[in-house]
Amino acid sequence: MTEHGGGSARIRVLLVDDQALIRMGFRMVLESEPDLVVVGEADDGASAGRAAGALKPDVVVMDVRMPGMDGIQATAAITERLPQTKVLIVTTYDVDEYAFAGLRAGASGFLLKSARPAELVAAIRTIAQGDAVVEPRVTRRLLELFGTQLPVGSAAEAARPGGRLDSRLAPLTDRELEVFTAIARGYSNADIGREFHLSESTVKTHVGRILLKLDLRDRVHAVILGYETGIVAPGDAG
Repeated sequence: MTEHGGGSARIRVLLVDDQALIRMGFRMVLESEPDLVVVGEADDGASAGRAAGALKPDVVVMDVRMPGMDGIQATAAITERLPQTKVLIVTTYDVDEYAFAGLRAGASGFLLKSARPAELVAAIRTIAQGDAVVEPRVTRRLLELFGTQLPVGSAAEAARPGGRLDSRLAPLTDRELEVFTAIARGYSNADIGREFHLSESTVKTHVGRILLKLDLRDRVHAVILGYETGIVAPGDAG
């Protein structure tokens, strides 16, 4: 639950990392911001799950490699039990299997530990607002690298008209399916607007409705669903 102080809402953050110095550094950065508050810390996945259940933070900043339950397992457990809590994976390696697994587990984005403090702050704010911290080009690269791990369907069969559309996409209108396909290819809102001659506000409306209808946390998980349903396949990214 977001805290209110000084007339404005503060984003509640849980820090998870097995290195105390990293947690301390993150805390110092975040608590210098008036709209952020660190409500707790954990040093492994199991304690992260317990802390998240007790504190119900808005955002969990999650390390990947930890003893016992790792950050991927903890992310899956937390996002399943606490759908309103968002997870930001922090990793040492750029676009690796850990980042991909974290997104599959329900994380709303990933960030390198070498990122600047301002990038960490911006990422937390973005995730708390319900968006994802994965740039479209990074999304495309990530899925090109690891798309073969997904149980993809046949893009030809999935496409309208005449094909067998995956039942998970049935709630979408024809226009929403077009926009969903563009999201799955890693297009930004600006790209989608140019493609379909739509204003950015109209694109945002479509994206919001698509996420709501398909019960998706953010556009990154729309990309993953696109691959799973065969709407797009490795090599289709724009």
